[in-house]
Parts: sequence; C-alpha cells; structure tokens
Amino acid sequence: MSDTTAAQGRPTTGAPAPGTTASTGARAAVPERGTASAPATGADAPPPATGTGPPGPAATPADAPGTAAGADAPGPDAHDNRRQVLYWRLLARLFDHEEQPALESASLAVVEDIGLPPALLDPGASVDSVVQRHPGLAAELAGLMTPGPDADGQRDRAAEVRRAALASKVLLNVFATGSGTVTAGQLARWQSDAGWLERALGCPPGGLRGGRSDAGGATGLGPELGAIEAGLVSRMRLREVLADPTLAAQLTPSMSLIEQLLRDKDNLSGVALANARSLIRRYVDEVAEVLRTQVEKATAGDLDRSIPPKRVFRNLDLDRTVWKNLTNWSPEEERLYVDRLYYRHTVRRTTPQRLIVVVDQSGSMVDSMVNCTILASIFAGLPKVDVHLIAFDTRAVDLTPWVHDPFDVLLRTNLGGGNDGPVAMAMARPKIAEPRSTAMVWISDFYEFGRSQPLYEGIEAVHRSGVKFIPVGSVTSSGRQEVNPWFRERFKALGTPVISGHIDRLVHELKTFLT
Repeated sequence: MSDTTAAQGRPTTGAPAPGTTASTGARAAVPERGTASAPATGADAPPPATGTGPPGPAATPADAPGTAAGADAPGPDAHDNRRQVLYWRLLARLFDHEEQPALESASLAVVEDIGLPPALLDPGASVDSVVQRHPGLAAELAGLMTPGPDADGQRDRAAEVRRAALASKVLLNVFATGSGTVTAGQLARWQSDAGWLERALGCPPGGLRGGRSDAGGATGLGPELGAIEAGLVSRMRLREVLADPTLAAQLTPSMSLIEQLLRDKDNLSGVALANARSLIRRYVDEVAEVLRTQVEKATAGDLDRSIPPKRVFRNLDLDRTVWKNLTNWSPEEERLYVDRLYYRHTVRRTTPQRLIVVVDQSGSMVDSMVNCTILASIFAGLPKVDVHLIAFDTRAVDLTPWVHDPFDVLLRTNLGGGNDGPVAMAMARPKIAEPRSTAMVWISDFYEFGRSQPLYEGIEAVHRSGVKFIPVGSVTSSGRQEVNPWFRERFKALGTPVISGHIDRLVHELKTFLT
C-alpha cells in the first residue's frame, strides 16, 4: 500500500470528539523548550475546536506573517502566528476531518518557508515514509517534545515553529485514527508512528503503549495510546488477517493484539491459529527478555564462606593475592614472588523458597495475566525457588505443571468471567508447606460481589500463619490499578498494603523476599 494518500495510508473518516484522547495528546504532549507547559497556552491558546473550523486571524494565510516569499526575517509576532496556524490545523484535523482550505494553504506556506517537506502535511504519509525521504529529520524527531533550555537561554521562536510543524505531524498520525475497518498495514503504520511519538517524548520503544517500560505512567499518555491501539485492533478483521501469512507477517505483537488473540484463540484453526501462536510467542519472548534482566539483578543470597572457593582462573582474586604476598617483594630483582593464590567465593547460601502466584483472569485483568505468567516462569527458573501458579475467575485452575513455559500457560487460560476468590484460596492453601518460607502473591481488583468476607478471612488466616502475603491491584507497565476500597482498607490495617500495580514494584518485592 502507498503512504502517499489518506485513502491508502490510514483510515480517514471520522475523528475523536472534543475532550477525548486526541485533545489530551494534541494540547498536552508538546512542551515548550525550557518549560513544562504545553505550547497551546497563554497567547497561543486557541479556543476549543469546533466542526465549523477555527475562527480568528490565525485561520487565514494572509494573517500569517512570514509565509510570503518576501518575508525574509519575520518578527516574534510573526513566528507566534505561524505556530498558531500549525496548531489550528492540527486541532481542526483531529476534531473535524473535513479539510479546512485556508488552514491547509497557510500551513503549506509555513512549512515550505521554513524548509520542511510538504509531505509533513499529508495525513496519509507515515512518519517512516517522510523520514526515509528526508533522513535528516530523524535526529530532530528524537526528543522533539522533551523540555530543555535553548543554547542561549532564550526562546528561539523560529525553532519553535519548526518543532510545531514536526510535532503536529506525529500527533496527527497517532491520534487521528479515523473510523472503519483497519488493515494489517494500517495497524503496522500506526504502531510505527506511535514509536516516533515515544521517541519524541524521550520514551523507550513501547513505553507509551502498556509494553515494556514505565514511561507511559510518567507522561500520562500510556493508557490513552493503549486504548487507541486496542480500538484499532478491534476494528480489524483479525481472523482474515491471520489466515493470510503475508498480512499476518505485517502485525507487530502488542498487549492489545495479544488480548484479542487470547480471547479468540478457540475460534481459530489451521494457518490462522499457527500465526496467532507465533505472535503470542514473539510477544512473550520480548517481555520475558526485559523482565529476566530485572530479576537477575537480584542477589540470590549471602556468600557461603563455609564452602572453599573453586580454584579456577575466573575466580582468582588478583588484588588480594598481590596484597597478601607483598612481603615477598624483592627490591634487587624487582620481582614479586607469590607463594599463595587467593580466590573469590562465588557460592551463595540460599534457602528454598516457595512462591504461590494467584492471578485473577477475569476480563479486566488481561494485562496482569500476561505479565504475571511470564514473571512466574522467570522466577521458576531461579535456583531453589518453587513456583506455583493458579488462575481463577468463577473457578480456579492450577497451571503449575506449565509454569516454566508462559506460552503454554496463556494458551490454557480462559479470559473473562467473574470472580470467586474463595475458590482460588481453597486451591492455594494446601500448597503452603513452610509458612515462613512462602510468599503468596494475589493479583486481583478484589471485586468479589458478595464473597468479600470469606476471601478476606482466608487471606487473614494465611497472613497470620507466617506467610508473606503480597496483594497487588494489577500488574501492568503503566502502573494503573483499581482496587476494591473495602479490601484496600483492610489490607492496610492488616499490615499488608496493596502495592503499586507497576510490574517493577512486584519484581522488587519478590526479590526482597527471596534475598
């Protein structure tokens, strides 16, 4: 498909309503250099966009000084007007997909006058397409929206106009998703454009889409972009795409896509099922690689000095060996005679620990189910750690036999349904052998609908037996969580407050317990 037309490059009908995600992205995601505020504030702040197009002087090309050929050195007011023209066009495109001829012509004049390619104004051209034709823009887009002072400490108004043009392109491509059926190519292009927005905001890949980092929580855009991506996935004819290996190869695995695949896996067969499994496996492996690095930073235990160090070259403690043999230094020969080698201890004293991970697999906990399944498999691979995994909705399923392979676990889950925590507790309690060496991680929103008291009584009994009980509202990359206030208050009084839903926090808690 070509990136040069709106009809071919991305959906172009429909637009987000004012006050929705698009408004947040357009107005809040473009901080000025040297400030933390959005560009559309103060003198630059336009009134809310409407379907009739923006009124006022900024809406006509004649009132955008510096856009004419003879304006070689526009003044500060002219630069501000240019920025207003670009942001007016952005808002008009986001909230009213009908083209505004005056804004389009004014924006084209501004873009050409500051030496940027007109392709920036083509809604159907992906950011990748523009950068491929103009490689120099890649460096400008990286960190484009991160605040920082200009070299001389003053506002560079001409540079602000350039940033406004580039930021408008990225924001428009990400937030103006249109309506109608989405193809695999369009989803892939949107994911690529979202990656450019992450780079512009100084975030790692996937950081704003509930993926592999916490950057989405830092910017406040993670939940919004995740919702946009989920909406695009829901508008795909996913089964048809999966049945075509060429189209399926264009898909990039993400949390939104994995959720849809897990929900629909029982309706897939043949080539479609094989492609779905491949996408799930790719996503699991990517997330596992990130989490494994975090887990392996943990110390497995104190050095066990009761066991002699292994006398191999890689364990040789050279500094200690030299220090201990300094008395053998010969000044005449200028040589150090070594009569004893010293080696480092590498064996660590560890105590067998048991982790019982109980995960709510109801419809609201998909992100948690995926992340915790992967995390459990990583901890299960550590020495002397016995991991048990239970998933529940209205019934409980013991997934421990497959805990070492998160891919198999996910294929055995049945997302959706309600909550019955007492059923899961009845399955988990018999797994407690040595309470003082056991941690029970319970991931749920704790909305039990009439079974709250029985579940809490079971949790209280487990906690008082000596088990380290860790309640978690959710396990996501953004850290968002919603927990039943009734449980939250009682966990706090019990001395086991609900920890942050960010996956990094859970990793820290588990490493602390194991060490």
